[in-house]
Amino acid sequence: MNTIDVIYKRRSIKEYDKNYVISADDEKKLLEAAIQAPTSFNIQHWRFVIIRDPELREKIRKELGNDQAQMTDASLLILFTADTLAWKNEPSRYWANAPQEVSDLLVNWMGPFHDGREWLQRDEAQRSIGMAMQNLMLAAEDLGLNSCPMIGFEIEKVAELINLPEGYVMGPMVAIGKGTKAPWPKPGQLPLSDLIVENSF
Repeated sequence: MNTIDVIYKRRSIKEYDKNYVISADDEKKLLEAAIQAPTSFNIQHWRFVIIRDPELREKIRKELGNDQAQMTDASLLILFTADTLAWKNEPSRYWANAPQEVSDLLVNWMGPFHDGREWLQRDEAQRSIGMAMQNLMLAAEDLGLNSCPMIGFEIEKVAELINLPEGYVMGPMVAIGKGTKAPWPKPGQLPLSDLIVENSF
């Protein structure tokens, strides 16, 4: 399947085969595809919380997740989080394979660029989550799997459940598995003419 086909084919599937198990090899392929996404300064903020415990998944679904069936029924439930302070954490490791002059330039720029700009740290972390999520979902589609991104859960309470570290942000969850029901037709895309601005508003 080519990339354009995968993009158009991917849909948010809500109902999954509870008995389908994604192989360890395919799970690794999905996660390795996710981390090919770009990040600012190659910081790789993402931290993927794979929620495997059936009781925890049930609790999130019933108490904190608006009873979304895919939270328990899909083969994988991955919560995307990101470390907003990753730019401080041994920044030279992000450029370990780059030419020394490139590494020095970017590592030395990383601190001044982020320091004191908490809004930017958070924005960059969320942007990174979004790009990794899309990679993951497109990779799932290419492997013959289905996916569903979700933000309809009680973010603060789920953060407590997973012991989210200080300085981290919560992103959406993604359910991945074998869908059991075809999606309804796409509800409608806005025309490009409503979405494109040439040069300035």
